[in-house]
Amino acid sequence: MAEPLKTLVGGVEVEVPNSIPDIRATLPEDRREDFDRAVNEAGVQDIHAVMRHWMLEAVPDPAADGLLERLAADEAERRGVA
Repeated sequence: MAEPLKTLVGGVEVEVPNSIPDIRATLPEDRREDFDRAVNEAGVQDIHAVMRHWMLEAVPDPAADGLLERLAADEAERRGVA
């Protein structure tokens, strides 16, 4: 099982779900069908972006765009794409 990621939200450290089941369980019930569809339709090239999008939606964060950009940059650097 994937270890949760951690980030700060309003100065408080919170865990960010980091697996399909954990993200799904954290989402409001009315968003789970959309999540399932997005994950099932994602190709190999897209799954990282899809997961990042939904993991951030699972954590209320008004600065989610900044977090998404940092995670995307970290992933690009890890993969040597940056």
